[in-house]
Amino acid sequence: MWEDPIVMETRAAREKLVAEFDGDLDALWEHLQTVQEQYRDRVVTGQPKPPVLVGHRAS
Repeated sequence: MWEDPIVMETRAAREKLVAEFDGDLDALWEHLQTVQEQYRDRVVTGQPKPPVLVGHRAS
């Protein structure tokens, strides 16, 4: 079976974070909130734009 290296890297990072907090998801959540606050200028906010249909005509 083919393995996606990006998926493997993401899963490894997740496992590392969970291990750092001994499986305490509440503590992990608090940590992520703190990191998000530190990098507020990089957090995407707002509503997504609606999709644009290209090459389709209404009949």
